[in-house]
Amino acid sequence: MYAEKQMNYNQLNSTFSWDEAYQAFDWNPEEKFNMGHECCDRWAENHSRIAVYWEDESGKQVEYTFKQLRDKSNQLAHALKSLDVKKGDRVACLLGKDIELVVTVLATWKIGAIYVPLFTAFNSSAISYRLENVESKVLITNHEQSQKLSTIDHSSKVIVIDNPDTPSLDFHSLINEFPEDYDVEETSLTDPCVIQFTSGSTGMPKGAVYAHKILLSTYPYSKYGIAYEEGDIFMGGADPGWAYGLQNSIFNPLSFGIPIVMYKGRPNSETYYRLMEKYNVTNFAYAPTAYRMMVQDGPEHITKHSLSVKKLSSAGEPLNAEVIRFFKKHLGITIHDHYGATEVGMVINNYHAITMEIKNGSMGFPTPGFTISLLDAQGNPTPDGEVGEIAIDTTNHGYYFKGYWNNEEKTAEKMSGKWFLTGDLALKDEEGYYWFQGRSDDIITSSGYRIGPFEVESSLLEHPAVSEAAVVGEPDEQKGEIVKAYVVLSKHSSPSDELGEELSLHVKTNYPSINTQEK
Repeated sequence: MYAEKQMNYNQLNSTFSWDEAYQAFDWNPEEKFNMGHECCDRWAENHSRIAVYWEDESGKQVEYTFKQLRDKSNQLAHALKSLDVKKGDRVACLLGKDIELVVTVLATWKIGAIYVPLFTAFNSSAISYRLENVESKVLITNHEQSQKLSTIDHSSKVIVIDNPDTPSLDFHSLINEFPEDYDVEETSLTDPCVIQFTSGSTGMPKGAVYAHKILLSTYPYSKYGIAYEEGDIFMGGADPGWAYGLQNSIFNPLSFGIPIVMYKGRPNSETYYRLMEKYNVTNFAYAPTAYRMMVQDGPEHITKHSLSVKKLSSAGEPLNAEVIRFFKKHLGITIHDHYGATEVGMVINNYHAITMEIKNGSMGFPTPGFTISLLDAQGNPTPDGEVGEIAIDTTNHGYYFKGYWNNEEKTAEKMSGKWFLTGDLALKDEEGYYWFQGRSDDIITSSGYRIGPFEVESSLLEHPAVSEAAVVGEPDEQKGEIVKAYVVLSKHSSPSDELGEELSLHVKTNYPSINTQEK
């Protein structure tokens, strides 16, 4: 009934070719396309096919098949319809890595409604703003998170997954009243399916609207960048309240029929390695912060476990070179760094499935299906080697962003002609590799130099005494700005004036252009 992905990977050469990769995809499938069907139902005919290996920090473990997810999401689809949720209505979810979250998303898509993820670390006011902004009809949460609702006004019907004694509707009792079959709503590629709120770094958070087309648009990234393949078991650490955690850590792999590992709890390095060994994880993706923690905890965890992992990927913030070197040395695998933005997905990457040189610290090449340009303040392309704002061609087949929810003004501010402006800065070298420089409002101008915080942070992180680093510009009457760094020391280091001077010299040596501007 719905369009399947049409890809011929065998026509690709082993060397990188954007044009060949682009031609391997059907960018114009039939109009009917529903994410709920694509990510679950089409794999459910094999009743024993595992979709999710779920575990929590208490040690509870459950395996869920695609058939179980299909049946439960069908029941919830009926339940949502009984609560007067119609096509285009909004269903919010305030859960962590719970299987009920997966069921909720699938059911929401199946009825043609729009899913609204909420991060469990949000306080009451943040939750209230988002519920009010999208006029959510239903909120699905747990008992602990539901306590945050007592101080806010909202009109959402609340469904709780773990406490049938509350005044709210009980998730499991509710869905068990309905049958396990459901006719998926006919939706098109351009129908909205998700409202993903941005972080609100400038002003109030904005709800980025995704269309069902997002799944097709991310297939090139999934196949070449993170490189799911038959036989993979995938584990992604990002929280499902964020875009990468929702799409790339859960539903993209499921759309390929790839089982995922979901861990509900606060993991540490040992937990990561234990789970990778236990579930024979072959494909692992996490944020640089987690990788840096694993580096700080040393290589003994790697040698302690028998690992099947073949691919390591990173996203969410720039990846530092010393992290790449650690895993190459001790695990024999090069972490591939990926770049994306909330509104447009993963658009510049290093590719596991395409033979290419990995330049430590580089973002890589544009994703097939996306045209990237670096623009100056006047909207003109910058020459190679010069910093510009990363912009995405909105006429590309892969572009799926529908604008900010009920906010045409903010949507217009992100456009420059046909280009969507990400707010991130990069430069492109003579070989076509992109290099992240920071946010457009983060660049430091000191004595005429334009200094990207990431490069200074990377230099600091090369020093064994530094675990984390953040660099900002501080106003200076003479130089405009000076570079100021904040560091978190490694567990074996202590603060001292001598160490401060050593770090300053270290940065000067590795970053000569700020030789007289640091603080």
